[in-house]
Amino acid sequence: MRQTINKKSKLAQRIKSYMNKGELVPDSIIFTIMRKRLKQPDSKKGFLFDGFPRNISQAKTLEKMLGIKTMFTVFDIKVRTSTIVKRLSKRRVCANCGDTYHLQFQPPKVNGKCDKCKGDLYQRDDDKPLAIKNRLRVYNRESKPLIQYYKKKGCLISINGEGSEEKIFSAFKKNLA
Repeated sequence: MRQTINKKSKLAQRIKSYMNKGELVPDSIIFTIMRKRLKQPDSKKGFLFDGFPRNISQAKTLEKMLGIKTMFTVFDIKVRTSTIVKRLSKRRVCANCGDTYHLQFQPPKVNGKCDKCKGDLYQRDDDKPLAIKNRLRVYNRESKPLIQYYKKKGCLISINGEGSEEKIFSAFKKNLA
């Protein structure tokens, strides 16, 4: 999605309008982009979806598209709402090159400037607290039912997302081995 929205196209503008409001991008757009992306050579070795599928309908469409009955592993990262708002609202992006920073965990060397190209850093509209809270309402309505869906399929692993980055990454690696 991020690659697509970085392009100067009508499709990119449509996607941005949904994302900036914290809304889900329609499935027809998502699957069009996904089909193109999965045809690229680097996808042949395997791939990882981050934040997808977002609802049961997407999960079923994805399973049909990939020709599988069950995903190999689905992670449910358990994080408090207050932690989510705090983490996301501190993310900053370079207006020039798209490099991403976090004011707490990965701050730029010079406040407000990209380390790579010296471009200005900005806060995406969907990283502002009101949009984050809307995204969480959408998650609870649309995505949370996936937890039971994948639990029934026997492929769900819950990870505590409240710890350090190293601790969380270690839990992922342990469960992928």
